[in-house]
Amino acid sequence: MAERFDLIVFDWDGTLMDSAGAIVRAMQAATRDLGLAELPDERARYVIGLGLGDALRHAVPDLDEAAYPRMVERYRHHYLSSDHELSLFDGIAELIEALAARGHLLAVATGKSRVGLDRALGHTGLGRYFHATRCADECFSKPHPAMLEELMDELGAAPERTLMIGDTTHDLQMAKNARTAGLAVGFGAHPLAALEAEAPLACLRTPRELSGWLLANA
Repeated sequence: MAERFDLIVFDWDGTLMDSAGAIVRAMQAATRDLGLAELPDERARYVIGLGLGDALRHAVPDLDEAAYPRMVERYRHHYLSSDHELSLFDGIAELIEALAARGHLLAVATGKSRVGLDRALGHTGLGRYFHATRCADECFSKPHPAMLEELMDELGAAPERTLMIGDTTHDLQMAKNARTAGLAVGFGAHPLAALEAEAPLACLRTPRELSGWLLANA
């Protein structure tokens, strides 16, 4: 089924960049710094894509409220100390360049902070391809539709001509809430079964499958 989307919106971590593992390790290191029990991988992966404050409150719900700023600081310390070593998934840079050359409007909607996304765009050199971006410290956190609604408004795209691509159920639920199409990638944070339960247009298992689907159907 061929579709045509004017605006293609990507999540960042776990969708374009191979960073889910680094996020999990930074969360776990932050909990150790606060003397807390080890955070299980599954719980840490579930909250990827949410704004950092929301993510940590979901991951460690019993922490005293006054301690969350310290946990945020420790997470940022651990993540930012090595984020320059992270890389895009294979073929992603070429895919973004190809979509831009075909005339698509491209955007990012991410749970990262503005500082974090700007660092990532600078490290990867992809910044020049994106017409607009939204971060969790600028909008309501996913799955609230605000990020997509603001991007569509800024770029003049209709919901039915907009595609959201992500690796978490938060991304797909945000797409539903904004009345846009959703496309899932199964090589990031959330398991395939959870993504498929959200009934995306497709669930792509590798970056190569993602590229093939978009170049054939977008």
